[in-house]
Amino acid sequence: MTSTIALAEALAAGTVVLDGGMSNQLESAGHDLSDELWSARLLAEVPEAITEAHLAYFEAGADVAITAGYQATFEGFAKRGIGRERAAELIALGVELAREAVRRARAEGIARPLWVAASVGPYGAMLADGSEYRGRYGLSVAELERFHRPRLEVLAGARPDVLALETVPDTDEAEALLRAVRGLGVPAWLSYSVAGDRTRAGQPLEEAFALAADTDEVIAVGVNCCAPEDVEGAVETAVRVTGKPVVVYPNSGEAWNAEARAWDGRSTFTAEEVQGWRASGARLIGGCCRVGPEVIGSIARTLGATA
Repeated sequence: MTSTIALAEALAAGTVVLDGGMSNQLESAGHDLSDELWSARLLAEVPEAITEAHLAYFEAGADVAITAGYQATFEGFAKRGIGRERAAELIALGVELAREAVRRARAEGIARPLWVAASVGPYGAMLADGSEYRGRYGLSVAELERFHRPRLEVLAGARPDVLALETVPDTDEAEALLRAVRGLGVPAWLSYSVAGDRTRAGQPLEEAFALAADTDEVIAVGVNCCAPEDVEGAVETAVRVTGKPVVVYPNSGEAWNAEARAWDGRSTFTAEEVQGWRASGARLIGGCCRVGPEVIGSIARTLGATA
């Protein structure tokens, strides 16, 4: 554990700041991510860049670093000719790189509690065709559980502070992930990608959040990789249905064009919105795609000033 205080305890006591998008921070540093492995490719090729990206967010005011493992899967690495043993090493490496950023932050004098969240992206992230924004892949819950469990076992063995089950598009995959985390000994949060008051696959959020209400391993539920305007309603629903702390980290407000592999539109995310999210019950707050250290710093200052 990277902090003497458990993340669940910190969430019970107040608000914790998440980091922002890994890919945009890496791209801003000059790294080409036009690859099916996305940021996970750098685990093998330029791991130092990932540590530097984490450190930039800690320096900006983030308390939690989400690892570069969103698209790090055995199947995805196999497509690139990377064998299972090496793939397991790379999956675990993501946790160690974030821990190294914690060590460097400490060396710089950052004394506040810091945590590492191991990213666990949805099945669609491995497909790299935008299907994580649609869900309903045609696989059963059991098949999805078999896909996720081996990676989760490797990540749990690397001992992150929490598993970030993120950008989940439908309740089938949520159910599979909730089954897969049982008995691993590491807490998790479950975060859906949503459109309005429904999952990306169209299920009501009441039903989606209810799946995690009685799951002891889950210390927070919420939404990510969504439009900022979808957050507040989701927070209120998550609190009402589960009673758990809520995690939120929306995109900048731009929209992902899967065919062009580019972002369209303009940013609508403002740090001031987080006050309303916290008032509604959000306790773990940050940003996802296209949200960088500058915005995370503004969030940290906003939450600190209104604590």
